[in-house]
Amino acid sequence: MSTVRGRDVWRWLRWGFCAVMLALILLPLLWTVFLSLRSNTDLMRQAPLNPLGSYTVANYGALLKTPAIFRWFLNSLIVSTLSVLGVLTLSSFAGYAFGRLNFPLRNWLYVLVLLGLAIPDQSLILTRHHIFSTLHLHNTYLALVLPGLSAPLGVFLMTETFRALPQGLEDAARLDRASSFAIFWRILLPQTVPALASLGIYTFLQSWNDYWWPLISATRPDMYTLTEGMAAAQTNYAEVTGMGVLMAEAVLAGLPVLMVYIVFQKHIVSAITGIIRL
Repeated sequence: MSTVRGRDVWRWLRWGFCAVMLALILLPLLWTVFLSLRSNTDLMRQAPLNPLGSYTVANYGALLKTPAIFRWFLNSLIVSTLSVLGVLTLSSFAGYAFGRLNFPLRNWLYVLVLLGLAIPDQSLILTRHHIFSTLHLHNTYLALVLPGLSAPLGVFLMTETFRALPQGLEDAARLDRASSFAIFWRILLPQTVPALASLGIYTFLQSWNDYWWPLISATRPDMYTLTEGMAAAQTNYAEVTGMGVLMAEAVLAGLPVLMVYIVFQKHIVSAITGIIRL
């Protein structure tokens, strides 16, 4: 009986801990949505906001009347999508090569790639800016996408994923005289979908929220990403339209990330489960 009670207490403690963590994550998001639905007059008052007060969608209406926001949204969507496709492609090929093939200096090259995890991205900004400036690539999608394709973490994740796959799958395919590319594309790659989904979501989130490099590379308003455009417009909106529109912008910026998580939720759980088992 004491053992059963101990398990119940432990279960309730775990549920309580998870509830507290969930509240810490959701409260800022719910507060942002709450502010985006209140009028700017209420937001400018010094008194605390009444949760039972009036709500309005005027902030979202004002946001939809701003043409630049759609351009920034489209730029972020294009850059993030291309970054995800590029990282998944390069990391998959590199992971298969490092994890399943034998070639000269393989281990040394793999260590060299992993050293990239220890190099802060900020330390490369000046060199990167000089290279893209020399090539006259600033204010282009290419300049916003290419730096993100260097993904040592993605190579590491895919390498370890390919290494964990059973050798029997590859041996059976080679008995059928399948080429290395056929083994990679038809046999092994479909087994790595959970890892690909996790890497894709991480890359999308990182690219979508990136602010520093777009701030340096995209100097024309028509090439701003959503994060850069929102930061550039904060002063004007705060003075003219109000905080409500800023909160509506934040909600709009978070919707694509939320949709990606909902669509790929099953694959994320599978990937995390596989990592825990390892």
